[in-house]
Amino acid sequence: MVRRIDAIDWNILRELQGDGRITNVELSQRVGISAPPCLRRVRSLEEEGIIKGYRALLDEKKLGFDLMAFAMVHLISQAEGDLSAFAAQVDRWPLVRACWMLSGETDFILLCVAPDLRTFQNFVLELTGAPNVRNVKTALTLQQSKDAAVVPMEGETR
Repeated sequence: MVRRIDAIDWNILRELQGDGRITNVELSQRVGISAPPCLRRVRSLEEEGIIKGYRALLDEKKLGFDLMAFAMVHLISQAEGDLSAFAAQVDRWPLVRACWMLSGETDFILLCVAPDLRTFQNFVLELTGAPNVRNVKTALTLQQSKDAAVVPMEGETR
């Protein structure tokens, strides 16, 4: 059962998405409640898994990862064990930033970063040679138009 999120919780989530390093005192002032109940609400949102965690957002290009690409993977078998085995393998590839299992012709889409084309090509060779992989199609990104690492808040879904 999904917990009902009230207006104060939405405000807390909005503020934390904008600045995950905000102090509890500052957060409580921004959402209009005192610090102790604000902290209880944040802890409750964390315990319920609504807040999954906190992390720094890094600029991959400034760290030398100049190439970003998608790899669309079609597997030989879509049996549950084979899908799980491939997903476990993806966790071991450091160049893969994100992975989604899809419906339709492509089984998985991987978002990858690499320092250069040669490194990405070597990764694609490893990927195509992985167990149960039928074929891989890739697309190099040219420009990123949007990078919103946030969830739309109440009233922002349009």
